[in-house]
Amino acid sequence: MSEASGMAGSVGMEETERADDAFRDLERREPEAVLDALLEGQRRALDAVSEARIAIARAAEDAAGRLGTDGRLVYCGAGTSGRIGLLDAVELGPTFDWADERRVVLLAGGETSLWRAREGAEDDGTAGQDAMAALEPRSSDVVLGLAASGRTPFTIAAIETARKAGALTLGFANNPGAPLLSGSEHPILLRTGPEVLAGSTRLAAGTAQKAALNLFSTLLMIRLGKVFRGRMVDMRPTNAKLKQRAHRIVQDVVGCSPDEAARALEAAGGSIREAILALEAAR
Repeated sequence: MSEASGMAGSVGMEETERADDAFRDLERREPEAVLDALLEGQRRALDAVSEARIAIARAAEDAAGRLGTDGRLVYCGAGTSGRIGLLDAVELGPTFDWADERRVVLLAGGETSLWRAREGAEDDGTAGQDAMAALEPRSSDVVLGLAASGRTPFTIAAIETARKAGALTLGFANNPGAPLLSGSEHPILLRTGPEVLAGSTRLAAGTAQKAALNLFSTLLMIRLGKVFRGRMVDMRPTNAKLKQRAHRIVQDVVGCSPDEAARALEAAGGSIREAILALEAAR
């Protein structure tokens, strides 16, 4: 796909909103051909994340130095971007034992937007400002703003409010020159270009945002000491599958028997980290 074809007849339009003439016949193609085109868009999304990995690494390192013992991770966005931020935030608890009170999601339109599109909510900059101000952001907080266009008023206002209060701000956007990028201390451009289905930023743009957040939050938690020998040693074993995983982690790291792992985990109240430390100290 050429950039020129994506730009045709769309001067001044954001890249993510432009129609690529190469896909003008998309609905007339055979099913496999449609999927091939869509899959190529997904590959392009990962290429965009790869191009941004230095910026992501710098943001994670800076965030690790800011959070301390009480800093919060605050995700803010609208529509698809907001829901993608929520997915990353929710997983921090069971995966890394990140405290619930240290992760916040500000979604334009509130919780209703989780299951019902409220597209107009993204235009309310005052709501973004008020929602962030209500959190009383501080210098130990790290605020992540996500918007494919990079121009969403709700998200930009939230980021501006957080930055004025001294919080560390990160902006994830899919269009170069976006206000969200220039308004954030760590601008992370995920340049995915025009979508195969014109304007449907839940596709390549959404995939790039999800992958970038996966990289950022995992690297951040590694820097915060929540990974040991490549294992999730702070994982919460809250169901049968995770309890089995906890047993395997202890066995693999320490090199102990299943019975030893079980006893150590029971004595440690299910804490993988504490079970490993106890077993290693006894050897």
